[in-house]
Amino acid sequence: MGDQKESLRKITTTLALKNDEITNFICCLKQSLENLEGNSSRVQEDLDTEFSSLHSVLDELKDSMVTRIKQERASHTYELQSQLSACSKALESSEELLEVANQTLCSSEADDFTQAAKDIKDSVTMAPAFRLSLKAKASDSMSHMMVDFTQEREMLQAIKFLPVPATPEILVSECQVCDNTVTVQWALPEPDTKIDHYDLEHRRTNYEGPPRAREDYPWMVVEGIRETEYTLTGLRFDTRYMTFRVKACNKAVAGEFSELVTLETHAFLFKLDAGSSHQNLKVEDLSVEWDSCGGKIIQDIRKDKNRTNQSPMHSPARTAMNSPKRVPSARVGRDRFTAESYTVLGDTFIDAGQQYWEVRFDKESKAFAVGLALRNLGRFDQLGKSNASWCIHLNNWLHQSLTAKHNNKARTLDCPIPDRIGVYCNYEEGETDPQIHLKYISSPPYTGAAFPHCQGDHLTETDKQYIVICI
Repeated sequence: MGDQKESLRKITTTLALKNDEITNFICCLKQSLENLEGNSSRVQEDLDTEFSSLHSVLDELKDSMVTRIKQERASHTYELQSQLSACSKALESSEELLEVANQTLCSSEADDFTQAAKDIKDSVTMAPAFRLSLKAKASDSMSHMMVDFTQEREMLQAIKFLPVPATPEILVSECQVCDNTVTVQWALPEPDTKIDHYDLEHRRTNYEGPPRAREDYPWMVVEGIRETEYTLTGLRFDTRYMTFRVKACNKAVAGEFSELVTLETHAFLFKLDAGSSHQNLKVEDLSVEWDSCGGKIIQDIRKDKNRTNQSPMHSPARTAMNSPKRVPSARVGRDRFTAESYTVLGDTFIDAGQQYWEVRFDKESKAFAVGLALRNLGRFDQLGKSNASWCIHLNNWLHQSLTAKHNNKARTLDCPIPDRIGVYCNYEEGETDPQIHLKYISSPPYTGAAFPHCQGDHLTETDKQYIVICI
């Protein structure tokens, strides 16, 4: 009995839930019917407005063309009537002269005839009839004012309701992810001249794998994009950054959103190479400090099993580029840097791509420098004082100052001391330009400082750049 009641109770609950679903669906259908009436009336009013506007254009065009016909008719009428009046007067004068000539011919007096004949001859010579042009000054044809609306009629007959735009496709292979910038590109299956603009939506995601329908972050909307690409700037590094979708819109309606696509802004992390440091430096994986006692113990280079020589930057924009490569220092030992070259190398060298990293420092530091160097940096060379190194130098002895240095040339940077220093290197651009393209960037909004360059400096296949820090 109890089992039957429980079974019946479950059936009753299921039926009640189904009834609720049907009730809600009925409400939706009723609402849809109301919306259908309102939307139908609205689109019909819009259609009437469009046709009224089209009729107004045609009426204005007709009035303009009728006015031109009337003007042409009035001009020709004036010309022809003027010529007709002149001809009528000339004919009247000629008829009078002809009558006088006939009367003279009938005269029997010789003296009167001679004088009359001379007068008639002079009058005929000066008669208006002989000065008239017997060609009409204006044509009676109006064929040049005829119109042919064949093409326009075909265009009007081709008027249809605007179709729903096709769904765009985000071209993942064409999208560019570069440091803190993402450029998204898309295309329609077929060209559509009716597209007015595109709407792009993006949001952050914390999930691995393919994009998910449910996310923790809201959609951010960019409307009114006229091109088939858009660039987002000012993003954060090392982020599984954005899920994107885009839709096409014409004047009346928007199409469906594209398939979701997630793009990433990876960062490449590196450590300091303790085996390359000056003996008066105490080096940990990610930090370095002055060791006043000296006698540095060479630390074993620990290889991280999770790091490989392959690029972790999987963004489409970097698929053709080699990543920075982590290798053991070419010369490990106490003699890599000596004397006043208080320097330590990073465990990474750069031979391709656009690279950016940030360094934080102790505000109490008396002096330090951070930058890049070619692999042939000498063991006695101080950073920025040779043609093989570039750096930004903080001097905190008497007063704080930042200086960009290269090849023993310096440029003072007129900016406040930041909390961190960002370094940006464009390796490919450096290969094609006689000047190394290297910028040191302070805290956001990343206002860069131009570097003092020496003509003739350029990167080659063999000139590997090491990340270096000099204390």
